[in-house]
Amino acid sequence: MTTDLHKHESRDDLGDHAELAALTGLVSHTITHHIPTLYAPASGNEITAGLFFRVGRADETLATAGITHLVEHLALHRLGLSDLHYNGATANAYTLFHVTGSEEEVVKYLNSVCAGLRDLPMERLETEKEILRTEAAGRGSGPQHRMPLWRYGARGYGLSSYNELGTWSLTPDQVRHWAETRFTRDNAVLWITSDHVPDGLDLTLPQGSRVPAPAATSALPTTPAYISGDDGHVVLTSVLRRSTAAAVFADVLGRALFQDLRQEGGYSYSAEADYTPRDAEFAVLTAYADSLPQKQDAVVGGFVDTLARLRVGRIEQSELDSVRGKLLKMYDSPDIAASALPSYALSLLLGHRILSPEQHRAELNAVTTDDLREVAREAWAGALLQVPGRGVDWAGLTLAPQYSQTAVTGTRHQSLEDEEITLVIGAEGVSLLTPRGPVTVRYDACAAMTARPDGARVLTGHDGFSVTVEPTLYRGVTPDRIAALDAAVPPQAVVPMPAREPDRVPQPRRRTSAPRSSGSGRSTWAWTTALWLVGLLAAVWGLLCAVITADEASAAAPEWDAVTGVWILELPLVFATWKVYAARRKRIRS
Repeated sequence: MTTDLHKHESRDDLGDHAELAALTGLVSHTITHHIPTLYAPASGNEITAGLFFRVGRADETLATAGITHLVEHLALHRLGLSDLHYNGATANAYTLFHVTGSEEEVVKYLNSVCAGLRDLPMERLETEKEILRTEAAGRGSGPQHRMPLWRYGARGYGLSSYNELGTWSLTPDQVRHWAETRFTRDNAVLWITSDHVPDGLDLTLPQGSRVPAPAATSALPTTPAYISGDDGHVVLTSVLRRSTAAAVFADVLGRALFQDLRQEGGYSYSAEADYTPRDAEFAVLTAYADSLPQKQDAVVGGFVDTLARLRVGRIEQSELDSVRGKLLKMYDSPDIAASALPSYALSLLLGHRILSPEQHRAELNAVTTDDLREVAREAWAGALLQVPGRGVDWAGLTLAPQYSQTAVTGTRHQSLEDEEITLVIGAEGVSLLTPRGPVTVRYDACAAMTARPDGARVLTGHDGFSVTVEPTLYRGVTPDRIAALDAAVPPQAVVPMPAREPDRVPQPRRRTSAPRSSGSGRSTWAWTTALWLVGLLAAVWGLLCAVITADEASAAAPEWDAVTGVWILELPLVFATWKVYAARRKRIRS
């Protein structure tokens, strides 16, 4: 290993990164303007560099979501139009600025990024917000888009399922403070595919501290669990302890799904699995299979069966050997050191152990089918499975919570569209009462509340549940009730939104005079007839009850037991009349 002292920094500055000793003879490292720097040469005339920062979407809140992405865009603005191949990327746990070009171009890019971070062009803030919203609108959501929300809720690693709400309300002071405290020299790692650190670099950044990756939250009371998703897609995610065996298992699972669902079953076109580090200790395993609507049951069954086969240890040695051979081939590349630089730099940034090629080879060769079976069991124990609208309780999975456990008390506001739905605005939170259960967001666990000038509010809880308050859709939601709600929500959770056009404000669905189908007309006529019959019977019997009561009251020895019995028979008739009336009304409104 070559250790350079760049910009006259002392050798003592390298002591905090003793873990890099594993890369002796493969990767060189130094300190550049207080930033740990890894470098190794690659073939070709151009070099590639990347500047990592340990900050990403998982560090934000739902109300400030997008702030890291905004800093990234603002820092790159001054580069303007260029033929240079460069970009920025904001992930859950890191932000990366990377570039490929000549040494002079790389130096210019890195200097410009750091200069931009030191002095963000705040005159561009509103424009960049709009650009990010436009980018989000044009970015499709994949089949696994909702999985983080269901696993983590509306915070931390779950924020990747949400829109960047902060692009509506973040202030210059908030964005500037985020850059000054998160994009610091002590929260960064630089890597360069070169045999030396280029001269002329000016990576001056504010002093700070290394920010640990955020702790994971959970919105799942139990696993394995499942949710319903769109037709044509089966998705599984699980959180695994990071290990060589876990990475190998992901490849084994992907091959097994491909063989079982595509080659043998013919149910799927795409069947694959992926292993992605989440933080220093854990990684996310993702498995996916597609299907035609008529094959969905077979795909779900085959998917579960494949996982069950791996859990009980029915893994062929040839499956393991094939994956191991593929992974070992990466060490045959002459540029293995340069190609591994991003991985080494990210491990250093997150605090994950760094393995030399020899150590990694040894761990790959030590993986057994028993190790893979244990990983398969761990993957199933923490699994969240998304299936196309079909329950999989038969496989031992539990449906993820669809409703809150409790509801708040407060003023009740009946829906103007559905008499079975009631909004409750209370002192502790809001609840939507539905026939199947309540949906509640407590103010002290509110991740964000969007606020429109017309009074509309959308509250999202840390657990991912959301309640929409539309004054036009509920009876009695006055400005005073909205004001009380606003006063109860923590100010840092409020996201002001722009006014809507009048035709965008929802109105209760109104009955139309359009003719109904003959089937609908016959059904309404039948309910009307039933209402008249039952109502008439209840009225006649009620009249009879009144006559009997009056007669007995005038008798010398009233038989009140008989009177009570007659009135008891009236109660079912009144109840039946009310139920038929409610059913008829619902039929007419639908």
